[in-house]
Amino acid sequence: MNDDDGLTYVYAVARDSAALREFLSSLRGISGAPVFLVGEDEAGAHRGAVPNAPDTLAFVAGRVSRQEFDESTLKRRFEDLEWLEGIARAHHEVVQTVATRDTVLPLRMATVYQSDDRARQALAAQRDVFVERLSLLHGRSELGVKLYVMPGPPSAIGGEPSGAADAASLSPGKAYLRSRRAQHSERETRYQRAERVADRVEDVAAGFSRHRVRHPAQRGELASGPEENVLNDAYLVAADQAEAFRKALTDTVEDAEGVRIEVTGPWAPYSFAMPPPPRPEASPAPRPSIGGNG
Repeated sequence: MNDDDGLTYVYAVARDSAALREFLSSLRGISGAPVFLVGEDEAGAHRGAVPNAPDTLAFVAGRVSRQEFDESTLKRRFEDLEWLEGIARAHHEVVQTVATRDTVLPLRMATVYQSDDRARQALAAQRDVFVERLSLLHGRSELGVKLYVMPGPPSAIGGEPSGAADAASLSPGKAYLRSRRAQHSERETRYQRAERVADRVEDVAAGFSRHRVRHPAQRGELASGPEENVLNDAYLVAADQAEAFRKALTDTVEDAEGVRIEVTGPWAPYSFAMPPPPRPEASPAPRPSIGGNG
């Protein structure tokens, strides 16, 4: 594809270096197109006062078809789940591959510019934010932490009501109501246990990282079988502490009946790519309460 025929698709921001350019020479991205760096103009490159700041920045970029990625086509394409999945996978693979080489700042999928020059203008306009985030991410990776409440035993979910001696004297309606109360009580006990475990997990994780992003619990098709996802957090952890972080959290939940933890990663730091929106100092973000709807 000629440069004039395609749009400039950007995957991430990284530090511009000869070593990274050479590393990317064999990498392919969306539609098998080569991946390359779109760097700053020399006149705009400078070192700021931010620790770990790069000398120069670059977009990790590739060429994509104008017919496929122009604005009007993208609106329709985003309703094509098969196409979207393929683009998301290719985007992620490029970002994750670059992350194995150097600090990377992932960008939103399907970020495109009319040309490399337009991309450079955007890079310059957002340079201060990119430098700040790359400095934060330097030497760190994202790890995901999920808590699941496991289903109760069959006897507690719709089984016989407690007190077999009394059961025979109950009408079908009263027996049903007693069973529902027992089921609800057992369910609430599991949620309360999960709430206490979540507090412990949060305390332990805080010893490794001050940077956390709280994602909504997964529901529907994203859920893990019959278990219920009740906590879905991401932490920014020093790369050399990733395994210690994983072990510490796993050990914390080891003896918690009915609660399972899943620690994933390390990943490229998607959750920390941009600064969180400001919030009033007097209103810290609370951890969502864990519980059912009855």
